Amino acid sequence: MKRNTIALLAALIISLTAAGCSSSENSNSVTAVSNSASAQAQAAAGNTAGSTTSAADSSELFTNRDLKQEADLSEAKQLTVSDNSTIDITEAGVYVISGSASNCTVKVNASSEDKVQLVLDGVTVTNPDFPVIYVVSADKCFITTTEGSTNELSVTGSFTADGDTNTDAVIFSKDDLVLNGLGSLTVSSASGNGITGKDDVKFTGGTYTIVSALDSIEANDTLAVCGGDFTITSSKDALHCENSDDSSQGVIYISGGSFEIDSKSDGIQGTASVTIDGGTFNITAAEGIEATAITVNDGSITITASDDGINAANKSTAYSPNVIINGGSINISMGQGDTDAIDANGSIYVNGGTINITAPTSSFDYDQTAEFNGGTIIINGQEVSEIPQSMMGGGMRGGNGTREDKRNNRGNWF
Repeated sequence: MKRNTIALLAALIISLTAAGCSSSENSNSVTAVSNSASAQAQAAAGNTAGSTTSAADSSELFTNRDLKQEADLSEAKQLTVSDNSTIDITEAGVYVISGSASNCTVKVNASSEDKVQLVLDGVTVTNPDFPVIYVVSADKCFITTTEGSTNELSVTGSFTADGDTNTDAVIFSKDDLVLNGLGSLTVSSASGNGITGKDDVKFTGGTYTIVSALDSIEANDTLAVCGGDFTITSSKDALHCENSDDSSQGVIYISGGSFEIDSKSDGIQGTASVTIDGGTFNITAAEGIEATAITVNDGSITITASDDGINAANKSTAYSPNVIINGGSINISMGQGDTDAIDANGSIYVNGGTINITAPTSSFDYDQTAEFNGGTIIINGQEVSEIPQSMMGGGMRGGNGTREDKRNNRGNWF
């Protein structure tokens, strides 16, 4: 009965999944149902410590202004960057920024109710040790690239702090940050992060090339993406969301976009949860996707990993460590050694989609239970009818969840 409940709820999730960017009204109505179903599915499976609830529960996941790729310039102020200077922005408004400079910072220090939009229209800034864009205070800051524009922001040395604030990114914001537009933005960080937001960070459009010594895109509470083209090279994590004071935060939600990721550590890491409703991903990393609760409803995901492909770890006390796959296309290629294509410190539920795994040692590893309720699983070129479990010393044994006979632990070795 429990398994039938999960399968029915999974079908509901798939039928309601939202792909790409949509208005907050539509997006929230759809994803709220999806999250409710996921929560019920985990409750039915006996996992009451948490659910796969994500940023999609927010009443304003993507607002209409978030989704607009062109700013209203009717009352915009024109600003030009210059060497050895700070451009101070202290009130709400739209600011068009252009020019080339070295050692220049655009500093936003507005009231907590002000919305500030920085429109990048052909900007090149290289700083030695401080952010190029520094948001000290605002209700929300938009960074929008104009159509056809090329913008390049970089920090070449070690970052210096601003008092007690460790300003460790080329774009550093203490408040909500939204990036969008019709142009391109290149961010280079020789010693720190590329883009850091100490609250929520959202992307709804634009083209981004990010090279960083640490995390390429980092958020504190929520990292949400519904559009944009990303080419990321990171010596740490490509997308990272973590709140060190609250483990129920650290949520990543992606419903669209194109991602080319090459990272030394994790491709996508959310402390609490990662939910993927769409997008195209090509990830080369030590671990492809890591969180406590991971849900894939749609999307095309290709992972080449040297540790774990998809890993549900015990990172948040507010969530159960589970992997739930309801749809999409997932291709995972694993390296040699002690590696797992899909690894959960809790349970794995496959309710739909196609999973194609190439793994010399372990395709699936889980601590609690695994259920195969729908979809297709191919392991090393052979379609299987159950989820196998890794064993000590190599090899695999049949799992406790199959489509054809979940009560029969047949010894299929894959």
